[in-house]
Amino acid sequence: MHIYTIKRLLNIQEYKVPEIISATLKEIHIRLEAYERKKAICSGCGKVHEVGYHSSKEVIVEDLPISQRRVYLHVRKRRYRCPGDGRIRTEDIAWLKLKARVTNRFAEYVNRLTAITTNQEAGWFLGLNDEVVYRIDKEILEEKAKEKLDPPPAGVHISVDEVSYRKYHRYLTNVIDVDRKLVVWNDKGRKAEVLDRYYEGIGEDNCKKIESVALDGAKHYISSTNQYAVNALIVYDRFHVIQKLNRAVDTVRKQELRKAKADKNEELIELINCRQRFILLKNKRNLRETEVGYLKRLCEINQPIYPRLWRGLKRASSRFILMTT
Repeated sequence: MHIYTIKRLLNIQEYKVPEIISATLKEIHIRLEAYERKKAICSGCGKVHEVGYHSSKEVIVEDLPISQRRVYLHVRKRRYRCPGDGRIRTEDIAWLKLKARVTNRFAEYVNRLTAITTNQEAGWFLGLNDEVVYRIDKEILEEKAKEKLDPPPAGVHISVDEVSYRKYHRYLTNVIDVDRKLVVWNDKGRKAEVLDRYYEGIGEDNCKKIESVALDGAKHYISSTNQYAVNALIVYDRFHVIQKLNRAVDTVRKQELRKAKADKNEELIELINCRQRFILLKNKRNLRETEVGYLKRLCEINQPIYPRLWRGLKRASSRFILMTT
């Protein structure tokens, strides 16, 4: 294949193709050289260096295939002593991934493939180790996430929650735009400082425009929201409200059970023992006839459990349903 044709196919600006090193039915190895006019950009400070040349090294990077043959580019990278920190830095080439031995367009190709299949199958198709595919895909996803989250999208009605992404209590804080039903921001950790970064990212004016924030009742999220979203109505999500009320009911049940055992009240023990505990927490519409009888008798002989907490639970549930709908 003619060298000029190869150069046109590659379409890499400021680089020439002095030779085709080898070409087989499976692979093509091509040497690339930068034109003399091309300036070296430091990978440390990002500035152009013309003095302080130290050395150069040849790297082999993979590019998009040509005629179903894998393409490897042999590129010489220059190294300069950076005046900023005095360290020896390798030049940053715009069309190459800094930490991976692939071109940007090949990395995008990998990312598109992993969007429709697994890393293992993508690696089999490309002839790459699935760990290599994972690293390339991860870097692309991180870059795209940074583009979308810098600055963070602001919302009027948002929801904040934590999610475990790894064992040993590794958490992410997610911010969801309720109107758009999208996760618009997240970061590692579940402390107040993590959520602070979101509010600081959207700015003071956008914080004042937030009308409601749905939370799970975590104190660190509440304190951060009170500090930044000063005009927002804090709404506790239904799951955690019901969870806390159910725990309160169960706590009172245990207290009354201990009292009943001390007083040797066999009837009350039978009504509030562990076998009957879920009757207290059931929706009234789901109760069987015998369970309704249990609650009616419990209402007659024990006021602390029923009906006060039961009715309080129902009223709180009803109010919260109205708030969320």
